[in-house]
Amino acid sequence: MLGAQDPHLDHDRRQFQRVKVILHGRLMLADRSEHRCQVNNMSPGSAWVATEGAAEVGERVIAYIDHIGRIEGTVSRLMPEGFALELNTTPRKKAKLAAQLTWFANKRELDLPEDRRHERIAPRNSAGVVTLDDGRQYRCRIIDLSLSGAAVEINVRPAIGAQITLGNMRGQVVRHFEEGIAIEFAVVQRRESLKEYLG
Repeated sequence: MLGAQDPHLDHDRRQFQRVKVILHGRLMLADRSEHRCQVNNMSPGSAWVATEGAAEVGERVIAYIDHIGRIEGTVSRLMPEGFALELNTTPRKKAKLAAQLTWFANKRELDLPEDRRHERIAPRNSAGVVTLDDGRQYRCRIIDLSLSGAAVEINVRPAIGAQITLGNMRGQVVRHFEEGIAIEFAVVQRRESLKEYLG
């Protein structure tokens, strides 16, 4: 029935492939319970969501995903680690998702460590604190910083994809290098947020 209402749906399914991603977020089930989640692959019309939250086929789910924003949809299939979600998206949102996913696919294909659209600056105040997802904190030295990410010298090596916080800026580890790690922020920062480091 949906296909009859939307003649572009089959075209979308052929045109857009699922993109492998690691995107963290939070979701709300129909009973209004909230759970942490991770999207492992996604197309403009569907997503595979890993979560400990127990959902049922046909259940409506709302999620807020880092880098993507708000998505909502219906559970179409259950899997041991989570479920497949058929997204309820407007044509405009679908086009935006397609652009975002194309960027993620190109980033992986080209092995781009971070979003390089933003100028990277060596901070005047390089002292920082990294907080891991389990609450452990480590002092670090910020090598360089941009509105979308940072490179920090640190003695620990959280796994790539691990959720961490630098100061009050949430992000994930996208690369390891000899002295430390590269962090990609969950949202593009405003310059005011970086004031304490840039001086």
